[in-house]
Amino acid sequence: MKKNLYAILLLAVFVFQSSVFAQTTVKVTPAEKKAAEGVTAKQLSDYLYFVASDEMEGRDTPSRGLDTVAKFIGMNLSKWGFKPAGDNGTYYQKIALHRDQIVPSGTSVTVGGKKYAYGEDLVRVSGTATGTMSAKIVYAGNGWMIKSKGLNPYANLDVKGKIIAVYGEGPINGRMLVPLPTGVTMADIPMSGRGTEWADAVTYARANGAAGVMVLASKFLSDNWGAITANFGRSRMVPEKLAPAGAAPGAELPTIFIASPSLSKAIFAGESADPFSGAANPFEVSKEISVSIETKPETAWTQNVVAIWEGSDPVLKNEMVAIGAHYDHVGMNPNAPGPDKIYNGADDDGSGTVSVLSIAEALAKAPVHPKRSVLFVWHCGEEKGLWGSEYFNKFPTVDIKKVVAQLNIDMIGRSKKAGDTEPKDKDLSGENAIYVIGKDMMSSTLGGVVDGVNKGYLNLDYDTRYDDPKDTNRFFFRSDHFNYAVNGIPITFWFDGVHVDYHQPGDEPQKIDYNKMEKVARTIMITLLKVADLKERPKIDKTLPPELTQR
Repeated sequence: MKKNLYAILLLAVFVFQSSVFAQTTVKVTPAEKKAAEGVTAKQLSDYLYFVASDEMEGRDTPSRGLDTVAKFIGMNLSKWGFKPAGDNGTYYQKIALHRDQIVPSGTSVTVGGKKYAYGEDLVRVSGTATGTMSAKIVYAGNGWMIKSKGLNPYANLDVKGKIIAVYGEGPINGRMLVPLPTGVTMADIPMSGRGTEWADAVTYARANGAAGVMVLASKFLSDNWGAITANFGRSRMVPEKLAPAGAAPGAELPTIFIASPSLSKAIFAGESADPFSGAANPFEVSKEISVSIETKPETAWTQNVVAIWEGSDPVLKNEMVAIGAHYDHVGMNPNAPGPDKIYNGADDDGSGTVSVLSIAEALAKAPVHPKRSVLFVWHCGEEKGLWGSEYFNKFPTVDIKKVVAQLNIDMIGRSKKAGDTEPKDKDLSGENAIYVIGKDMMSSTLGGVVDGVNKGYLNLDYDTRYDDPKDTNRFFFRSDHFNYAVNGIPITFWFDGVHVDYHQPGDEPQKIDYNKMEKVARTIMITLLKVADLKERPKIDKTLPPELTQR
């Protein structure tokens, strides 16, 4: 009994000490402060006015502008003496992108004996089917099956070999081709339950052998048809090595279409119900649709930018602390409202791109030399679905298991000013604040260092409201750190919050708060140095969300 009591007391002391450690201020040395002072607002501004300039054309993946920024980063890394860690002794990890480009003249749809042209009446979002296909159409309402809400439009439908037609008013938002039903929120469709607890039309079609999905023209799609054809009319390009298992490069089955107003109306002409004249229950359409698709293969190339700053300890230098940002954005949109067609991406994620670059420069000129090596990665294709970070974690150019932590910077350049009443800025962080995500989700050691450095240095307001896998915004899953976490690497993500210019042409360099950006970047640099000098790598000692444990 006494022995057990002694063990319990020891455990209590350990838990108490761990808790105290997590709240302890970490002493920042004069040398570390001096190193961090190498990151300056002026330096950040100079780099960002280049990276987010109109000449970079929004840094789409792939694009000439993105390639130019990659070479700009590589040129500076070489000048500062960084070790190349890409392919074949370069700073670049090349990624082959594949798509089957639609041939418009050989692609059409026939309904009721009338042919409808590609681009004018139909665009393909994804898929690999070619040739001519005839199929029945089943109308499935908005297409959402959500068990918790008692919604199942497929209860009396056989979709095998057929095209599922879906309809819903509202904008296409993120992964949703059709908006969520009334009374349903993102919290009702967690990623872990996809296909079992809930399914959108595409998920259901894949699981039940449907030939395709056709999104019917809502008012939103009709009003924005020009933008739809400009953006979705291009076949979706994907990294060849990330294509679904067992599929051809770029395959995304089933085929997904968006129909124009005239094609949508033709499908339901003379049918027993019409989705456009009010709520219609799911039913099978009497007429068939004939689809002819002609494609030609295309390959393009893009790259991650990768470099190493070698550590000073003869043993610990074999391990690495990774720091990264995505250097891509969403490119240009010729159909954007207003005169500005370039989505410069100064905050998203030009701010992270140049912060990591400035930290690299400061490290190269610093009086301190970290014990562990530092791995710098600028990821491409984050805006396309975390392409670059997924590719790097699946096909790393370094021993990824030697990476002890990853620090991700994605949007740290904007701040909410006093008197800002813009509704879309309501969650933007203030001039001395930043959201910190993931630090407490995997490793208490990493979380303790992140908090302790901040308290011992500039004492920014670290807002952790999004540091939760149940956060309905799902920010933990929406940037490059996620793929490192999937790989069992503890992460921390710094983020200023969504604002009025998020994914808009107005995200430009002159709107950045460079003083705030300097403070956040300096704090991250010192955090990097402290993690690099830990005696032991941070252990994963937290209960992980299912998205990390079920992969």
